Amino acid sequence: MRLFNLFIVACCLLGVSCQQKATQTAVAEDPLQYVDPFIGTGFHGHTFPGATVPNSMVQLSPDTHLMGWEASGGYHSKDSLIYGFSHTHLSGTGIGDMGDVLLIPYTSDEAKPVAKFSKDKEEASAGYYKVAFDNYDVVSELTATKRVGMHRYQFASNAKRNVLLDLSHILQANWGHKMVGNEFKIIDNKTILGVQRTSGWATDHLIAYRAEFSEPFKVKVTEKGKTLKGTEFKGENFKVYLHFAKNEKPLLVKVALSPVDADGATKNLQAELPGWDFDKVVRDAKDEWRDALTGIEIETNDKDVKTNFYTAMYHSMVSPYTYQDVDGRYRGMNKEVMQAPKGFVNYTVFSLWDTFRAFHPLITIIQPERAAEWAESLVQKYREGGVLPKWPLASNYTGTMVGYPAVSVLADAVAKNLVTGDINDWLKASVTSSTYQADFVKNNKGFRPERVMPRHIYFKEKMEYVPCDSITASVSYGQEMAYYDWCVARIAEGAGNKKVMADYDKKAMYFKHYFDPSTGLMRGKKADGTWKTPFRPKFSDHHHSDYVEGNSWQWSFLVPHAIEELKQLHGGADHFESMLDTLFTTSSEIEGEHASADITGLIGQYAHGNEPSHHMAYLYNWTNAPHKTQEYIDQILYGFYEPTPAGIIGNEDCGQMSAWYVLSAMGFYQVCPGDATYTIGRPIVDKAKIRVPGGTFEIITHNNSKANKHVQKVVLNGQTLDKPFFSHQTLMKGGKLEFYMGSQPKASR
Repeated sequence: MRLFNLFIVACCLLGVSCQQKATQTAVAEDPLQYVDPFIGTGFHGHTFPGATVPNSMVQLSPDTHLMGWEASGGYHSKDSLIYGFSHTHLSGTGIGDMGDVLLIPYTSDEAKPVAKFSKDKEEASAGYYKVAFDNYDVVSELTATKRVGMHRYQFASNAKRNVLLDLSHILQANWGHKMVGNEFKIIDNKTILGVQRTSGWATDHLIAYRAEFSEPFKVKVTEKGKTLKGTEFKGENFKVYLHFAKNEKPLLVKVALSPVDADGATKNLQAELPGWDFDKVVRDAKDEWRDALTGIEIETNDKDVKTNFYTAMYHSMVSPYTYQDVDGRYRGMNKEVMQAPKGFVNYTVFSLWDTFRAFHPLITIIQPERAAEWAESLVQKYREGGVLPKWPLASNYTGTMVGYPAVSVLADAVAKNLVTGDINDWLKASVTSSTYQADFVKNNKGFRPERVMPRHIYFKEKMEYVPCDSITASVSYGQEMAYYDWCVARIAEGAGNKKVMADYDKKAMYFKHYFDPSTGLMRGKKADGTWKTPFRPKFSDHHHSDYVEGNSWQWSFLVPHAIEELKQLHGGADHFESMLDTLFTTSSEIEGEHASADITGLIGQYAHGNEPSHHMAYLYNWTNAPHKTQEYIDQILYGFYEPTPAGIIGNEDCGQMSAWYVLSAMGFYQVCPGDATYTIGRPIVDKAKIRVPGGTFEIITHNNSKANKHVQKVVLNGQTLDKPFFSHQTLMKGGKLEFYMGSQPKASR
């Protein structure tokens, strides 16, 4: 700063324009100042505010909410109690798990310490979290490397200095998540080494850890209230009470994790955090986040937009999680310890049904090498387990959500020339996973094989559609499988396999079986070919209906791969536009006593809080009314994203809700992953610069304001676009995209 001031003085003495020189030498604005990890911790966002780095194995965060839907991330903004700081969390999911290896500092003699806190004594930023307890005289700070969590506890000078290592703690303990095995050793008076196994959403989850303390401790171990003796312990639920001598210095703790064994945790600690410099770890974590977030630089005078944007970028880089030790070992889908080949990294926490829509397309733009790495990681899981994963969690198939969405990620990688492995192997994995494998279900009891390989696939192969009187969720599976089969066709096309391509292109049209021309909606069809009655398009039942987490309105436009065919089913562009109008303007009433709680963020029957709706506002670009896309995108961006804890309108879903915002705020979106084409929306940033292999892709929004929401003209590299589309290839070469905005819709094309 002193050098900068001297420079300004010199400029003035020389008669040079100081303002001009300062502008020329200005440093880019730090995006970290706009990251707020508390966004999404309220309402149903289910994010966590704790310390992590991009795609980390460690998510070190306070646990304030232990059970129920709102405990999916372990934290809720309305809570006032902290049960401790655990090292693993999920970001924005609708199901909870994890919460491994919990520590809590305290100053009393309690057997079950719980901290009270207030929001004005809590702060969080990228890579850092801090809170002062109300009932214990201690301030806790957290930070992390990729595989190690670090704590700093500052106790009052005269206070007792206690820490509970609660090895009985997990999230969702009353919702099917349980501790099934716990082994640990007290190596010396500063070190604890252990391995624990839990069974929940991940049916067989192993986590190993090494905890080191900066000072010697006295220790008491209990199990179910009974004090145990010794230094090695084996059982299920332990509490380890650690007592430290009074000291004015802060107490430091390092906890390294491993998905393999305690030796792996030790190596991870030695490699990533051998010292005790907490502040340096914070700086390094922030540098890592800063580098990741500068992949896109935006300009706008609207601070709320900046905060929403960079926090959305942050949330879109939390998962998937690195799930591999520094020595390359990891636990595979076959439950065996695998050694990663050179250049390969194993990941977990792929929320594929959510994230194939915007999150993975965003990463293909800003981190194409990472996108390629993730695609190959998914195929490797097929090699280990027999099919492509559906919501893989901690080396487990969970089988959560619809169809076989991994093929979308692979197809998009093919479309964008990101294939790093054997494309024929990718095709084999995709064909296997999209064809009913009875032996897979028969031979893999114990980890929900019937969800990974559901009978919906069997009915698709046998009847071309899924009969609603044979199995639930028939329409949702039928429509998504049609899109996924189109994706398989694109992978086959990339591999030069014309036979498989033709077969799957035919299957991609099976969605037509669900279209009812009398209503213009998708509805359940029985095995005898008749429609299910009565038909209530606004009806939802979370567990027992033809639609997953929605109703007929929210699923009837999910045909991203065949929009022209869908238009023809509706009778052409004008009738299609009319149906979209009804979607967005009809009553937002959701019928049904057991309607899905995921139906949030309603505009008419459009539900932005859940993923099947995410592309629908862009469908007007296939009609004669693209200005309606711009109007609804404007409403969603400004109405459903706010810089507050409740500022995300539904489950954040591992980056999907955030990635939608990032892309849409810049003015474009990919409606159909697997087709490397972007369509135009309504940008709300004044400028954006995206780092791409070809240099920089710059976006400029002329006459931008909240009043000027309508696009008058779009110019790409000096050429006016006559249609609201451009290619991924063009974007990645670098260039300039200019929007000219106005207050009134441009005349229909």
